[in-house]
Amino acid sequence: MAGVLDGVRVLDLSRVFAGPAATQVLGDLGAEVIKVEEPGRGDEARGFGVTAEVLERLGASPSFLALNRNKRSIALNLKSPAGLALAKRLAGSADVLVHNFRPGAMEKWGLGWEDLRAINPRLIHCGFSAYGEAGPLRDFGANDVALQAHSGLMHLTGEPDRPPVRVGTAGIDLHGSLGMVCAILAALLHRGKTGEGQKVTSSLLQSSAHLMSYFYTDWWLAQTEHQRMGTANHLSVPNQVFPAADGDVVIIAPSDDMWRRLAQAMDPATLDRPEYRTAMGRRTHRLALVEALTALTRALPCDEILRRLGDAKVNVARVHNVGQAADHPQLEAAGAVLHWDREGHAERGVAPPFTLTAAPAEVHRPPPAVGEHTAQILQELGLDESEIAQAGREGAFGEPGAVAA
Repeated sequence: MAGVLDGVRVLDLSRVFAGPAATQVLGDLGAEVIKVEEPGRGDEARGFGVTAEVLERLGASPSFLALNRNKRSIALNLKSPAGLALAKRLAGSADVLVHNFRPGAMEKWGLGWEDLRAINPRLIHCGFSAYGEAGPLRDFGANDVALQAHSGLMHLTGEPDRPPVRVGTAGIDLHGSLGMVCAILAALLHRGKTGEGQKVTSSLLQSSAHLMSYFYTDWWLAQTEHQRMGTANHLSVPNQVFPAADGDVVIIAPSDDMWRRLAQAMDPATLDRPEYRTAMGRRTHRLALVEALTALTRALPCDEILRRLGDAKVNVARVHNVGQAADHPQLEAAGAVLHWDREGHAERGVAPPFTLTAAPAEVHRPPPAVGEHTAQILQELGLDESEIAQAGREGAFGEPGAVAA
């Protein structure tokens, strides 16, 4: 089945998480994604967090494999005139270019928006930076954790009497990747109406601000400065982790009606008290309510709590470890897992966070090796064997004389 983005060519100059996550979604939807990598090492995420033994067995880190399916890889040395010339030729044939170099780097190489629109006015040029292209922090380097700190997210994460901690996943990177996908799809729609490409920019800062939007608005409108509350939430009570006899559960009852159902399901004699019957009353008496509910949950196994509250239509979930969550049958049932074969081995990965019934995401290519498709891509671009060999002698694929894969 043709994907909804069939016929769209994406030139992916991004590395690590945010950019590759965005271009993978585009590839899942049918776009042709050409990943430009540094000869030899490739995307630095290929070696993230794994031993040499695991790297030899898998070929790349799970971090890389998670975000780079449905792509072909070309190895180009952008520091060489020959490699840069080939990158420009690829940009001339692309619909979308994605990069996450620091502000000014693409312009320095002659790959900026103004440079490339002169040869391809239909190009959508998408850049993802740390703090944006203007302002006092424009030239600062940063990653997901740095923006967790800068944005205030880290200030809100952790227990009230302990130092701040990072969110356990690269949430700002991955949230930003979906913002990029939205922007690219919007730019493609705009081009369909006008025939014009455009420059698209996003940043870790914008992604983190979007995650923090209601906290910022609370500050701007009411000067409210929220503090760390562990797993609790300032919006409603209960809304946090509670201990069970054999693990932990999250219980959330934001409305008065849901609280009433919770009280009846757990122990009305203990919980159905006048001071708990309104949202404001539950916030005012937070400590006493949490203590009373904790005494009840601590005596019951997780499955029993889930049965009681699930039947009562109260928001409840067991706190899983990563393996339990990844292997839970609900993940597959919800369409959140994609399957493919790589070198004779069945593999799976997380699907895009949505489902299109008429044009579902598909895996037609496993994550590539560094430069695996270099010669193939250049031949499709119109270069013959002698031209590719000459580019190699000029250092386009690494050291002068390196051969295209």
